[in-house]
Amino acid sequence: MKSLRWIYYATIALLIAACSSSQSGVGSIFATDTPLPTPKAAVTPAPDEEAAVKAFFEALENDDYEIMYAMLAQSSRDALTLEDFSKRWNDALNTMSASDFDVSILSSTISPFNAEVTYSIVYKTALAGDIQREIVMRMVNEGGEWKVVWDDALILPELAGGNQLAMEYDIPARGDIYDREGLPIATQADAFAFGIQTDQIDFDMVGALTSELGRLCGFDPLGIQSLIDSSGPGWYLPMCEGTRAEAQRLLSINPGGLVIQEYSSRYYFRGGLAPQAVGYTLAISPEQLNQYRRLGYSGSERIGQTGIEQWAEDYLAGKHGGVLRVVSPTGQIVSTLGQSAPEPADSVYLTIDSNLQFHAQAAVEFFRGAIVVMEVETGRILAMASGPDFDPNVFESNNPNNIALNSLLNDARTPLLNRAAQGQLPLGSVFKIITFSAALESGLYLKDTEYDCQYDFTELSDQVRHDWTWQHCQDRIAAGKFCNTTDSTPLTLPFRSASGPRAASSAAARSRLIAIARTIRRPTSSAGIPVASASATIASSGGDANRVGSTNTRYPIRVVESSRPRRSSNSPRYPTTGLVASRSETYIARSWPGRNCNCATR
Repeated sequence: MKSLRWIYYATIALLIAACSSSQSGVGSIFATDTPLPTPKAAVTPAPDEEAAVKAFFEALENDDYEIMYAMLAQSSRDALTLEDFSKRWNDALNTMSASDFDVSILSSTISPFNAEVTYSIVYKTALAGDIQREIVMRMVNEGGEWKVVWDDALILPELAGGNQLAMEYDIPARGDIYDREGLPIATQADAFAFGIQTDQIDFDMVGALTSELGRLCGFDPLGIQSLIDSSGPGWYLPMCEGTRAEAQRLLSINPGGLVIQEYSSRYYFRGGLAPQAVGYTLAISPEQLNQYRRLGYSGSERIGQTGIEQWAEDYLAGKHGGVLRVVSPTGQIVSTLGQSAPEPADSVYLTIDSNLQFHAQAAVEFFRGAIVVMEVETGRILAMASGPDFDPNVFESNNPNNIALNSLLNDARTPLLNRAAQGQLPLGSVFKIITFSAALESGLYLKDTEYDCQYDFTELSDQVRHDWTWQHCQDRIAAGKFCNTTDSTPLTLPFRSASGPRAASSAAARSRLIAIARTIRRPTSSAGIPVASASATIASSGGDANRVGSTNTRYPIRVVESSRPRRSSNSPRYPTTGLVASRSETYIARSWPGRNCNCATR
């Protein structure tokens, strides 16, 4: 027993010795503890869900549907093409007449892989007022970016389940344009297109046909005869447009070959008074469709494209009305979102004098030039003529004579150009103010000095200047005719006047007939009304026989006193001088800032 005790004590002593040697540098039989590294957790922040929503609607504000589509979740893009996605947004905004919208984020909840953002959107519409909705947008995290899970309810909650928007439009009649005396220049009306069907001509009465059409349209009867002679059988030759009274007068004469076709559209009286300044209307183009749909247009209207028609579009179009509804996939009305009543269009009164304007056009028709007649005391424009001019009625798609449009658009003389306002022309006689001022300042001339300006100006040492009629005179001399180049009496260019309500120079009338001759001339069907059977079709509808019959009610009120807001408050209300006036002769100036007015003086 004692031996075991001693063995126990010896073992303890050995262990104590071992511990002592370890502390003195001798190797230990046990491993030393090594501390573990401090754990580091990588934190990946979730994408900014609010920034994603804002980017989505910023793209919508720019109509950038491609960027919006790229922000959709992959599952949404697999189920919906870019074309369909773009169409849904575009159709909704157009149908609502939403020209603008405001978006504000209300709240959001996120998890590592999903997010929900509640936002408020207010659509600013032209016809249905403000439409405000609170909508929840669901998003998924794909590759570290929030992607939108698409649903049509993101446009409007009412569109869930395949519902669609529908607008019922109420469109007022377009306003009229009048001269200073209230005589019509342009109006919505039933008008009549006059032409010749060559295979129906009664050659015993062809003289009456050419003379009456010449009188009505302002053409040279000999030119019309020449046009007939150069045409084939069955060709339709467009002439001009007129009123019901003018159609009835020609029917009473009954010349064979005359074709009269009634149409309803925008009508420009007397073949177009100041056509470059007044302008014309066209159908809304595909490029303009979104812009005008979001202003409350249905897209089927004709809008002013140039001149007064364009400048005064806000006035002449009136305020459209409409009812915005939600309809089911089967066409049933689900709900009404908003509505507004239409307001009648205004009519515009110009400072132009119709008779003065007509004769100014006749005087300049044969030239590439312009005439502006201004009332000195007030600055009102009484006439603004640009030559050559054109008939704006050919722009009307309902007009059977619009086959002449292609010739007009390709006319090398550029009749659509308003040379009075847009032409780059020399000063002409206005420059005399500069020259006589320089002469008086030189001291070599007195205010009573007479200067005899001959045909040739030879006071320059290196060249001879000629009177402006020099080329005309040279042409006469080359033709073996007399031309006085020594007399200081101004040379008068030859004109031969026609007769009738649209009389113009013979040369001018010929130039317009040349344009007609360039139109597409082809045999036509029996569309159009041969004169022998037309009387029953265009019998008088009563009222003033000298005015075009119109089926629409119009409101000739003062444009300048319209109470409707038309443009931004930064635009001046009453500029100082120009073509447009109210009936009270308060006149409006050249153009509104930011608007293209081809009718202005410069």
